[in-house]
Amino acid sequence: MDSTMLNHHGPQAEEVVDTLSAGFTTSYAAVMTFIAVAKEESFAKAGDRLGIGRSSVSRNIQKLEQQLGTKLFSRTTRSVGLTAEGEIFYESCKPGIDGILNAIERMRDLRGGPPRGLLRVSSTVGFGRKVIAPLLMQFRVLYPEVSIELMLTDTFANFTSDGIDIAFRNGRVDDSQIIARRIIPMHMILCASPEYAEQKGLPMHVDDLSRHRAINFRFSSGRIYEWEFKVKGALVKHAPSAHLTFNDADLVLNAVLEGEGIAQLAGYQACDHIASGRLVSCMNQFAPDDRNHFLCYLSKQHMPSRMRLFIDFMLERIRTLNLQCAVDAVASNGASAV
Repeated sequence: MDSTMLNHHGPQAEEVVDTLSAGFTTSYAAVMTFIAVAKEESFAKAGDRLGIGRSSVSRNIQKLEQQLGTKLFSRTTRSVGLTAEGEIFYESCKPGIDGILNAIERMRDLRGGPPRGLLRVSSTVGFGRKVIAPLLMQFRVLYPEVSIELMLTDTFANFTSDGIDIAFRNGRVDDSQIIARRIIPMHMILCASPEYAEQKGLPMHVDDLSRHRAINFRFSSGRIYEWEFKVKGALVKHAPSAHLTFNDADLVLNAVLEGEGIAQLAGYQACDHIASGRLVSCMNQFAPDDRNHFLCYLSKQHMPSRMRLFIDFMLERIRTLNLQCAVDAVASNGASAV
């Protein structure tokens, strides 16, 4: 009986030993280096992130490729990209690496002490400049051992491939894979300068827009932003013929302030200028009411303390800012929309 059992389980036991042996041989450092190069798409940047030299990065990758018997990266003088085999290995390794990093962070949190480490944050350009960037300085005063990297982009950053911890997004979020915390409503307000309003008048209905000089915003994708209105409970989009077009929200705002035309601006851009009288709003009764500003992240599990504190800090501070000065006007006129 013993002989039969040994023969039955022998190959399986050898397979386990071989797997463990291969795991020890394929070092953790080499796999971490691989993950860093895959994320940064650069040997030099991966070295900076890991705190090692470029030559060490190259050696670790070469050792890993030899051990696996396959080429993981296609390299030129200008770019580094994963091969097909590299993509498969990356997708297989990343959950395990993330689990190890989460475990390390959790143990650090259990030991107490101040929060520390890097937070990678993404935001749309306009909201990031106006709202997020000034608050980062306040957060750093409270938690000086937390480093923050803020990336401004008008395209949705990818949490996984871009290594993003927290993203601020505007408008509507329909991705079931992420947790989206609503911060404040996002009011889109049609605005003009008092000088423009005096010279050209203001539109009263969507049908009037074609008679006015429009200032448009172009996304980094190349798409032109379509103005949105709510008419008789239905969403109506308007693509105006532009007098001026910019790919920067601040330039759109400046052109409106200079009296060059009208534009639909986010409330956080327009509120201070409306309150001071530098801008006037119109067609408030047609403003869309289903857009919001969101703070987004992937999971609540094993969240490091620096991330949890950052989320709580941002939700509280942004909600106390005066970013919705036109809300009362929009709400009071909304019932009279025709």
